[in-house]
Amino acid sequence: MAEQPTPTPARPRDAAIGSGLGRVLLLVYGIFALSASARALVQISTHFSEAPLAYLLSAFAGLVYIAATAGLAVGGVRGRLLALTSCTIELIGVLVVGTLSIADAVAFPDDTVWSRYGSGYGYVPLVLPFVGLWWLWRNRPRP
Repeated sequence: MAEQPTPTPARPRDAAIGSGLGRVLLLVYGIFALSASARALVQISTHFSEAPLAYLLSAFAGLVYIAATAGLAVGGVRGRLLALTSCTIELIGVLVVGTLSIADAVAFPDDTVWSRYGSGYGYVPLVLPFVGLWWLWRNRPRP
């Protein structure tokens, strides 16, 4: 008698790529993860001394976007927690950095992803965490 293969567990029902909007959200977060990380890498490696705070914030934003992308892609309890935490940090970051970059432009001689609430990226960084948090809340596991 042949041994039965162990079935592989199915993707969690709440995984991001399970729906149309979830796929779009995952794609946008993925694009921002790449763009923010690449921007920070170039800024830090070419002219870090000009605006270290701004460039380090861009690197931090890139890490937040990478974490959000990973959380949305994985789904499940851990993925949702990672995405929820990342989206919350992103929202706080874009509001704080956006406000500070307007109030104290001298401290931000060069833009970050979150400067002026993401105006350099069409304000997508301002809208994205709201959409991400809404999507996570709307697709939360229900008993």
